[in-house]
Amino acid sequence: MQKIIAILLFFSSTQIFAQSDKTFVNENKIYLPNIKTVLCYNSSKEQSLPVIQLNATEKIFFSFDDLLGGTKNYWYTIEHCTADWQTSRISTADYLQGFDSDRIIDYRYSTNTARKYTHYELSLPNSQVQPKIGGNYILKVYLDGDKSQPVISQQFYVVDNQVAIAAEITNSLQVADRNAKQKINFTINHSIAIANLYQDLKAVVLQNFNQKTAQINTKPAFVRPNQLVYNDLKTNDFWGNNEFRKFDTRSLRFKGDNVKNIYRDNESVNVALFQDAPRNAEAFANQYDENGNFYIRNTDGRDDQTEAEYMGVLFTLNAPAPNANGEAYIVGRFNNFTLSKENKMLYDAGLKQFYANVMLKQGLYDYEYAWFDNETKTLESLPFEGSFFQTENSYQIFVYYRRPGARWETLIGYTNLSNRPTDRR
Repeated sequence: MQKIIAILLFFSSTQIFAQSDKTFVNENKIYLPNIKTVLCYNSSKEQSLPVIQLNATEKIFFSFDDLLGGTKNYWYTIEHCTADWQTSRISTADYLQGFDSDRIIDYRYSTNTARKYTHYELSLPNSQVQPKIGGNYILKVYLDGDKSQPVISQQFYVVDNQVAIAAEITNSLQVADRNAKQKINFTINHSIAIANLYQDLKAVVLQNFNQKTAQINTKPAFVRPNQLVYNDLKTNDFWGNNEFRKFDTRSLRFKGDNVKNIYRDNESVNVALFQDAPRNAEAFANQYDENGNFYIRNTDGRDDQTEAEYMGVLFTLNAPAPNANGEAYIVGRFNNFTLSKENKMLYDAGLKQFYANVMLKQGLYDYEYAWFDNETKTLESLPFEGSFFQTENSYQIFVYYRRPGARWETLIGYTNLSNRPTDRR
């Protein structure tokens, strides 16, 4: 017990004093350690993918917390990107109406929390900043109007619908992978004239909103009149992985799902989860999850955004290291499946135990354990979680087109599909 408390206190007291990165990248990233809980989704459905239709009434909801509290001078801009998230080297006049930047003025202070913070919100498009063409966009937040002081970069999508996409999820057609992988077949139905199919049109497939799973399709298996079929035997195969693990901290008065202990004083709140075991040697067990998602909730208060508490959450995995040259991480949509010092796990070789403490905002969380192999430079959950074709996953398909003579790629189609019989989200 003393070891657990010592770990919790050490991590919770050191997590917001690291140095920041100084250069923007076109990916979902937080650059300052005091910035937490970045949310970005279509406002019509909480934690949906941030996709909106061009010239429609839909909005992107974006928010974050600053654990240093007070009021900061945060500014933002948006930039158009290519299908592979490179900057589209075009003028802001080509893709923006209104201004090219503005200050975030919607903020509120936390109340009734041990750790004080300031909550910021933004809605796009708005009266100041409005995208006027379809495509990938990167939202950049920076301090004091100075882009050399990055705070957050966040991807979102604007669809100029011109095609229809029909898709299905099946077993992998590779015999060796049929029990572990899922395959996506899809058809693009269109009425536009495509001059150079293999250069001007791309289709990107993601699993569970995770950009690191992206597979880019440039060559359909069959070309028919007004129809492109992507069902090649060897493409768009994804590890099925396993159902995500989860924990519930909606209330800090009672122990929710997977919560072992709650430690609370006037200055901090810490939560220890039950120790996890590897699932790579087990048979598949079906359970409902949120495909890696998370939801900010506080049933002890009235306002989820400003009354939810920040907690140090202790994760423990009882498993031997898969090899001697790698590291274990805790990943989920709460950290965009990225690797950082905060979600890297320490390893006790004597106990064969991994552990880490991650600062999270009160709510419901999906997570999994992944292993980064330093030799192959690959990140996989298989060593700890296993992989099964029965796992329920969601897949997103994006279609991009560059018109003849155009200087940018337009997002002309999007669909989201799931092998869950009833999507209750």
